[in-house]
Amino acid sequence: MSFRRRRSNRVRPFTFTGGRTRSRHPLMVQTLVSTSEPGNEPPSTLMPESINIYRLCRETRSLAEVSAELNIPLGVTQVLVSDLAEQDLVYIHPTITGSSPSENQVLERALRGLERLFQ
Repeated sequence: MSFRRRRSNRVRPFTFTGGRTRSRHPLMVQTLVSTSEPGNEPPSTLMPESINIYRLCRETRSLAEVSAELNIPLGVTQVLVSDLAEQDLVYIHPTITGSSPSENQVLERALRGLERLFQ
């Protein structure tokens, strides 16, 4: 199969978002996301990528983990998670900002976890 043919079979990630590059919610790499109703199945009307995010977030995960696990660019993940939150399908946990000493410790642990994830 030629390179041109292989390339045309792939879907560009931003087609999942309708070309949108910004989320409606302020989502950072360390933002935690979980499914609002973990026992429920995702609506069948969702795109496959959103269904995968929904299922993955049955356990609380950071946006970076979701992006890495599903191999979706972070910007696309932000938009899709924001869309799920608009539909009350996922809960976006309050994000720490690193403005207090205890938050700095949490951020340092998250950074170490991300480093291990990408090694």
